[in-house]
Amino acid sequence: MSTPESLKDLYTDELKDLWSANDQMQRCVKKLVSKASDKALKELLANSQGEIAKHTAVLKELIAAAGEKVSKEHCKGMEGLVTEAIKHTTEEAPKKGPLLDVVIIAQYQRMTHYGISGFGTAGAMAKALKLRDDAAKLKAATKEIYGGDSYSSKLAEVSINVRAADQSRMQD
Repeated sequence: MSTPESLKDLYTDELKDLWSANDQMQRCVKKLVSKASDKALKELLANSQGEIAKHTAVLKELIAAAGEKVSKEHCKGMEGLVTEAIKHTTEEAPKKGPLLDVVIIAQYQRMTHYGISGFGTAGAMAKALKLRDDAAKLKAATKEIYGGDSYSSKLAEVSINVRAADQSRMQD
């Protein structure tokens, strides 16, 4: 990535970074699906992969529409989040069950929050650049990502965290 000289440069760099982030998250989420034991969590993670792919297609479309080479820039931020997610769900993971599901949700939400931030930032840049269609697409993606995050919070609060707490009490 060269030094950006304009808001448009920053915007397209952000899109390329998000593409890389999405690819990394998608690979990680694919691994998490097999580790989850809760049916609703497995379904959320499986559906999330399709949403990530859909958002990646939007990013590629926006990069091309900006007249840029359709390529991605390696996202070191998501690389760190993925490394942590893998570490906490494999090397330092609780045994399969509700406690591992709690860890999976925590790691999924960290990656999701990165996406909310990145897509929201790109959307704000598109709006400032008067790229109305881009801004609308990025806003829609942000809303969808937030929906998955919100659902995972609800799943944790009303089901998975409760089962993990019950399991812990039974072991004490």
